[in-house]
Amino acid sequence: MDPRELDIPPGFESERFALRCYRPGDGNMYYAAGQRNRQHLRRYEAGNILLSPQNGAEAERVVAEMAEAWASRQSFFAGIFDKESGTWLGQIYIGVVSWQTPEFELGYVVDREHEGQGVITESVGAALGFIFHHLHAHRVRVRCDDTNERSQRVAERAGFVREGHLRQDHRHPGGTFTGTYLYGLLASEFRP
Repeated sequence: MDPRELDIPPGFESERFALRCYRPGDGNMYYAAGQRNRQHLRRYEAGNILLSPQNGAEAERVVAEMAEAWASRQSFFAGIFDKESGTWLGQIYIGVVSWQTPEFELGYVVDREHEGQGVITESVGAALGFIFHHLHAHRVRVRCDDTNERSQRVAERAGFVREGHLRQDHRHPGGTFTGTYLYGLLASEFRP
């Protein structure tokens, strides 16, 4: 499949949320979100791009790079925004594993102030619609820490099947180890 031939919109929606590609002017908002969630994401998402900018100008560069990656079909970072207030609630990541298969990897984070409100469950459902309908995926995968029960429940509610367990493959500061659960969802199994 040639991804350049696909008509890929700059975003998608769920019932409550607008999920869209980041755009110019989002830098300060993105930097503030990263600062606000630094402690919240430390355990499971320490390497998340959300935490990388050191100031608003750097964050503006990061969101420009994410927009370019979306346009060139290299990866798709979507901010999750409340439709009514426009508040940033989290982020969906869709990484290209293979355009030939086609297979994608799905990742998600929620703002600490909006945990437990169904933001990620609803957004993952919308993201899967986007992945299977617009990107024509055959398969989507999710990886999550084997101690992150919330992330596991999101994947399982969305219909993913646990396909594997990498034992103690991640070392945390302080020397403790955790593993990674591997989940997969095929186009034939997807139920919107």
